[in-house]
Amino acid sequence: MTVLVTGANGFVGRAVCAELARRGTALRGAVRRNPQPGQVAVGDLGRDTNWTQALDGCTAVIHLAARVHVMSDSAPDPLAVYRQVNVEATEGLARAAAAAGIRRFVFASSVKVNGEGTRGAPFRADDAPAPVDGYGVSKLDAERCLARIASETGLEVVSVRPCLVYGPGVKANFLNLIRLVQQGWPLPFGSVRNARSMVALDNLVDLLITCLDHPNAPGQTFLVSDNEDLSIGDLVRHIAAALGQTPRLVPVPVGLMLVGAAMLGKRAVAERLLGSLQVDIGSTLDVLNWRPVISPAAAIDRCVKAFLVQH
Repeated sequence: MTVLVTGANGFVGRAVCAELARRGTALRGAVRRNPQPGQVAVGDLGRDTNWTQALDGCTAVIHLAARVHVMSDSAPDPLAVYRQVNVEATEGLARAAAAAGIRRFVFASSVKVNGEGTRGAPFRADDAPAPVDGYGVSKLDAERCLARIASETGLEVVSVRPCLVYGPGVKANFLNLIRLVQQGWPLPFGSVRNARSMVALDNLVDLLITCLDHPNAPGQTFLVSDNEDLSIGDLVRHIAAALGQTPRLVPVPVGLMLVGAAMLGKRAVAERLLGSLQVDIGSTLDVLNWRPVISPAAAIDRCVKAFLVQH
């Protein structure tokens, strides 16, 4: 097997390539520009991206390259830009892969296809999709496009919907939270009783690679998480433990925090931190006979240790 990994320079892509290499699997990385040994530059992603050189000699694809979710999008028409990269480029790659005789196509979608949050029942892979932003809509459109191509060509398509991915080198809110805990700031999450599904980078990588050759994977959509949900307070406690510190959690009413965040123009960030988003990965576990390879406590510890080395 020779695997093409698109988005090979990204947060997940680097980890996928490293794990494939560790397992002795031949691979090629596709990047937009400035390729390193073992990589091919394909330029900007869109309808006219030429995938011929990247696909040459490959037998499977893990498609990670995407325009990722942007909290404050400055594009005049964000949905059009998302479609160009996440739908049109994906369709072009899948059709080129089918024409080149590629057997298996593993697509990294997003839990945002299901929606933005849960109240009570967790998301399931077979729930009616309910994306609310351009990113989620584009990922759903890409999934549907891939399903059509699979039915037309016989390409074995697998869609994987990760929730929040964290690991060494993580950015955004997760990184900010590590910094706040390290600096000893009192954090107002003592009264928060939310539940968040997250997925450690090691677990996501293992699942993506499992989907490359598992006989039950084609035609399936899999949600993926660590199979252990955490509240924001739990997350702070794990981070503090990894830092060797005592967590400083102050009980502040959730409603008051949301009002304060709205006044600061940070309502969306607060909702992500304080709200619940749970996924049910029962079908993933059953269909693939798969289990997470690392626990949240161990994965958060690794993440924090990497942060300490880098900072």
